[in-house]
Formats: sequence, structure tokens, C-alpha cells
Amino acid sequence: MDWTALFLSLELALVTLVVLLPLGLFLGRWLAYTQFSGKPWIEALVMLPLVLPPTVLGYYLLVSLGGNSPIGRWMHDTLGVRLTFNFTGLLLASVVFNIPFIVQPIQRAFESIPRQLSEAAAVCGLGWWRTLLKVELPLAWPGILSGMVLTFVHTLGEFGVVLMVGGSIPGETKTIAISIYDKVQSFDLQAAHQMSLLLLVLSMLAVAFSFFATARLSRRPRAP
Repeated sequence: MDWTALFLSLELALVTLVVLLPLGLFLGRWLAYTQFSGKPWIEALVMLPLVLPPTVLGYYLLVSLGGNSPIGRWMHDTLGVRLTFNFTGLLLASVVFNIPFIVQPIQRAFESIPRQLSEAAAVCGLGWWRTLLKVELPLAWPGILSGMVLTFVHTLGEFGVVLMVGGSIPGETKTIAISIYDKVQSFDLQAAHQMSLLLLVLSMLAVAFSFFATARLSRRPRAP
């Protein structure tokens, strides 16, 4: 068992979730409540990482963030930061690739909230911020939870994008999915089986928790 790769994957999944949650809340709510002519294009852009082959997305991220790109050169010359083949690059790639997994459930959750509730809250004197905290977020919480679980689990198992942008540097960019691939390549099938089984169990537990929690929240009585 490659514990270093497992802990790195867990760290990556947690940090990705922390970065994406506020972005997912803002973008999901905005897409749910806003109507404009270019909205389908924005939604298509959000969904693009879901349909693109991971190697294609990883390639374009590598080209855009690498040392020869304008962004990569500016970051290195100005801040001394490299955006590829380190944990920072791994995190950027993970954030981009997981955008649809957190935005879509949150958008659908906000779309399911009757607009009359927000209007009633405004009539009762609640401002935008208190309406969000007191009315919208509690009602959208099942969808938010689903998006969080999907993002976390998907990050644990991602292979193509993180390999293209981060490589396979032990202790820095070698995640458990890459470690499984390396073990198979070296015919260490026993270690590959152990790590694959662990990922399977963790993913199953996380998804089951999401379903149970969502069902319980949906059955919870709401105040009149």
C-alpha cells in the first residue's frame, strides 16, 4: 500500500473541495437565477471538462500553465511559482476538471427552490445575505452536499489530467490513481488490488453517505 500517495490524494481532494465550494455556490446560484441570451454557452463551458477526454484537458492546461506559456513565465518571474509538475499545478488541474461536478448539483438545487420563498423573505425585511443563509442554503443543502461528495470522490480517482499536469513525482504529485497504474505496469498486482479496493470502498461509502444524508434532509419537516 502506497500510503504517501493515498494521503496526497486525500489532501488534494480536500483542498480542491475547499477551493471549489464557494465558486460552486456562487456560479450555481447565478446560473439558476439568471436568464440571458448567452447562458447556454456559459453552461456548456461549465460542462466542457465533463465531456472532454482527460488527456485533452490536461494537454491544454499543460500548454497554458507550463514554463513556456505567458502565464507560466509571468508566475515564475514575478512570484517564483511554477504551475506544473508540483502540487500547485495538480490543484489547478483538479479545480478545473471538477467544476461541473460541483456546479451542476448546486445549480439544480437552487433551481428547485420556489422563487416565491425568496420574494416572501424580501417582503418580510430579510436582505439578500440573510435570505441566502436562512432560506436558500437550507433548502439547497441536499444538492450542495451531493456536489461536495462527487467532487471529493472524483478527485480521489482522477488519473489523466493530474498525470499530464503533475507527472508522477513521489510525495508531491504521485496520487493513488497514478500509483495503481505504476503498480500494474510493474506487475505488482497485489498492491494494485489493495489500493483499488480501498478506493472502491472509500468511494462507495462516500456516495452512500451522500444518498442517506440527502434522503434524511429531504424528509426533515420544515418550519411553516
